[in-house]
Amino acid sequence: MIETSHFKRGVCIVFKGAPMMITGLAVTTPTARGSNTIAKTKLRNLITGQVLNESIRSGEKFEEVDLERHDASYMYNDGSVWYFMDDQTFEQFELRKDDLEGIWGYLVDGVEGIQAMLIDGNVISIQLPLTVDMAVTETEPAIKGATAQAQLKPATTETGMVVQVPSYLTPEDRIRVDTRDGHFIERVKQ
Repeated sequence: MIETSHFKRGVCIVFKGAPMMITGLAVTTPTARGSNTIAKTKLRNLITGQVLNESIRSGEKFEEVDLERHDASYMYNDGSVWYFMDDQTFEQFELRKDDLEGIWGYLVDGVEGIQAMLIDGNVISIQLPLTVDMAVTETEPAIKGATAQAQLKPATTETGMVVQVPSYLTPEDRIRVDTRDGHFIERVKQ
């Protein structure tokens, strides 16, 4: 059983009788006395693809989805369909952009640690590694001497995803990004 305190993006639970994956999560604490913490979740049905926004009180418990996990490799995409290979069976499978909501921007050539998630032998989604290395393709130049505090600026990566990065980074730098929330971790030495 999974309790709401263990919710995070990518966790799969049985909600209202259907297998769901948590694709978004915000935890709020109401100001009224004695109120429970509430997890505002964005859930995607793993079979139909339907997306639900649900508020769940803390302390509730949910059954974990019975998933098989296989190591997988990302191959390529054509903009609307992403192609993968199951490293155990060597079968190829594809997922639509809708199936990869919120994570397709992390899929770059050479990414390792992907796991295919299967229900009854059918691939329903993938799970990313905790970090991914990406190339910065576009960013503004640094403003010299603007402040003593760390400055962040937007940088566009090779997949088109925008990440807030320190001001010293330039195009062609490689960065390590956290796949759970999309924040910059460090510059990768080449």
